[in-house]
Amino acid sequence: MEKLEKEEITQALIVADNFTDNFAPFTDSKPLALMPIVNVPFLDYAIEFLNFSRIEETFIVVSNGIDQVRSHIEQTLKEYYIWSVKMTITVIGSEGSHSVGDVLRDIDAKGLIRGHFILMTADTISNANMIPLLEKHKQNVKFDKGACMTVLYMELPPNMCTGDEVTVAVDRFNNRLLTHQRQSTQRERKFSFGLEYFRLPSSAEIRHDYGDPQIAICSPTVLPLFADNFDFETRDDFIRGLLINEEILDSRIYVAELPAGEYAMKVSNWQKYKMVSNDIIHRWTHPLSPDMGIGLMKLQYNISKNLVYKNKSVQLARSSVLKGSLVIHEGSLVGEKSWISHSVVGKCCRIGNNCRISNSFIFDDVTIEDNCQLDHCVLGQGVVIKKNSTVSGGSVCGEKVTIPEKSSIEKLTVQSTPSEFFESTQKLGDSAYIVPEGEEEAGDSDEEDRDITQIKIKRMTPADPADHESDYSSSSDEDESHRASPVPEDANIFLSEVIDSLKRGFEDKSNPEFLVLEINSSRYAYNMSLSEVNFYVVQAIFHLSPLAEATGNVLAALKQIYGHLGPVLKNYIKGEAAMEDCLKAIQDLCQEKDNLKARVSQIVHFFYNVDLLSEEAIVSWYNDLGEDSKWLKEGLKKLIVWFEEASSDESSE
Repeated sequence: MEKLEKEEITQALIVADNFTDNFAPFTDSKPLALMPIVNVPFLDYAIEFLNFSRIEETFIVVSNGIDQVRSHIEQTLKEYYIWSVKMTITVIGSEGSHSVGDVLRDIDAKGLIRGHFILMTADTISNANMIPLLEKHKQNVKFDKGACMTVLYMELPPNMCTGDEVTVAVDRFNNRLLTHQRQSTQRERKFSFGLEYFRLPSSAEIRHDYGDPQIAICSPTVLPLFADNFDFETRDDFIRGLLINEEILDSRIYVAELPAGEYAMKVSNWQKYKMVSNDIIHRWTHPLSPDMGIGLMKLQYNISKNLVYKNKSVQLARSSVLKGSLVIHEGSLVGEKSWISHSVVGKCCRIGNNCRISNSFIFDDVTIEDNCQLDHCVLGQGVVIKKNSTVSGGSVCGEKVTIPEKSSIEKLTVQSTPSEFFESTQKLGDSAYIVPEGEEEAGDSDEEDRDITQIKIKRMTPADPADHESDYSSSSDEDESHRASPVPEDANIFLSEVIDSLKRGFEDKSNPEFLVLEINSSRYAYNMSLSEVNFYVVQAIFHLSPLAEATGNVLAALKQIYGHLGPVLKNYIKGEAAMEDCLKAIQDLCQEKDNLKARVSQIVHFFYNVDLLSEEAIVSWYNDLGEDSKWLKEGLKKLIVWFEEASSDESSE
């Protein structure tokens, strides 16, 4: 038996469709799996991820556009993609399928799956190593014959809203899933728990910080369970059904949390498309990053400072500006005085003179004429934007759309042909028709767990959902007044890069001058003000290992870090304004961390002793603290009294 298990081929199943219209009109003519994200089809990311995890056989199930997917796989084989060496891929048509449940019932009927397999959707981007998770799943099956699935979750930062959050209860002893509830996309200050949460065993742990990337490791029993239960349409239906009928079905689900440093996100709407695109550009998905050449064994881009990825064939006018966080593919051209930032530009695009483009995603063969402004929009293949036009507000232009001159498009979806129920008011031009916004069907309201996120977040917006307040906040007056504001996306990434630079510099004892150059480079990449840089550099210091892990002697840890990184702090904390930024950073940190809160006076005194803070700056800041900072005023009281006594002694002398 053990010999057979060792010889078992590791298999995976990719569902190529998401069975929604969230990416219409693009998915009207081609499968979602072939839609590009950072100039690479979703499907290529999924296959590369499985190849990293040594999957030997992959089935791609397509319900719409099977010929296009087969043609794409054949083309990748001709170009000798890396995965073609050790992985076999089979494309399977499932034309009658309208849900994940239909797909799995169809696969069960075909008898293609012979053992444990990885189940995922094509629109999931991940760099996770599935090998240890697959082995852990097989161990669970050995000890629990009813273990049918291990679902993979990724821990999300505080206040981050992706549209795919879940609240679950997990048995701490064996990681068995006890309850599962998909969160609403509308962040509210109250959250309702079902009665089942109050009947949980004492070993249960409730987690509300998980994102669901729709990756699962399945036992062979999963397919028959779907086949026997035709009401299982989605994976959520499957999980809910098994939890309710656990004893009847004799099946259990386990949970695996992604290790720190690994990434997995499902791109379920345009807002997530923007979020994950930025993560790819900023290398959170490494080695699935633009310069690595996904699947191909050749360099696609040269990377320069401020995370500008540019193909060597790109033509740039001398006065054009590439601000940062930007990808431009081969054969594209940028005209005079055009400015591009935080965007992705596909192959053979033509951008005219005096254009301003930010937070936009431009597919292949797009033409943007002079004096156009694009912000938070998506332009499909072959789109033409005529002169003096503006496209913004999360607008989406489908393939071969032509926007007339001097048009202003905001919060609209436009396609090149009229819709089925065309009205004359919807026509913008000969190849530009507004797509009517669909409304949620009344029957969907009863399906609490069924893809509610797919319905509510459809359009890309300037403000990320992460800007909402956290659901889980204390109701006390003091806590509400001190609740930390969610960190904006660019600032959050900037802080992470500063932490990484200082951590590496501290561990390797790098020259502090080089660290200052790295921080300044990140500052210009994310357009941070000097005040923000001062604030986040101080915060980054307290995220380094000696201080982050310190439970008792915080001052000793602070001295250890300052011994090497002191010149970095002195470079930024200069002048009264910088001292105020430093004190604000200390206040925020001590508010969030109990081990620092009790020692706020020692921390401020240390910064004073090393000449980073002046007595005048500390006293002025202390006097400006309001009634909502009683804990801080009480903690600093002795230090302020000491300053006053020292001043009086000097004056008497």
